[in-house]
Amino acid sequence: LVQVVESGGGSVQAGGSLRLSCSASGAPYSTNCMGWFRQGPGNEREGVALIYIGGDRTYYNDSVKGRFTISQDNTKNPRKRTVDLQMNSLKVEDTAMYYCAADVRSCTELPSMTATPFSVGYTDFTYWGQGTQVTVSS
Repeated sequence: LVQVVESGGGSVQAGGSLRLSCSASGAPYSTNCMGWFRQGPGNEREGVALIYIGGDRTYYNDSVKGRFTISQDNTKNPRKRTVDLQMNSLKVEDTAMYYCAADVRSCTELPSMTATPFSVGYTDFTYWGQGTQVTVSS
């Protein structure tokens, strides 16, 4: 069983930056795709960014391209997969609950995944964190 835990949310003014971190433990070496989703009030949960753990291939929602960067950090605890989301030039519309997700399949094996344009359904992911709030004020 994989446990997923997020950290790093908070409040920031528009134009500012935040960094989210996610760790997957329990069976980390069976985790091949990790990513971030977000859900604002009244909105569906949407994919923000994915990373293929085995090869560093990344995918981004068009709304965050050039502002957000997803990366994996294997220098930390080797018993965990750690994925970070660096968010720069934040906008008010980025305000949402951000969730980290993980799956044993590679990103391109997820049934609803399309690379161009990037899209993926949240129901494809097996393991989820509890979420962390990001609030961007004007």
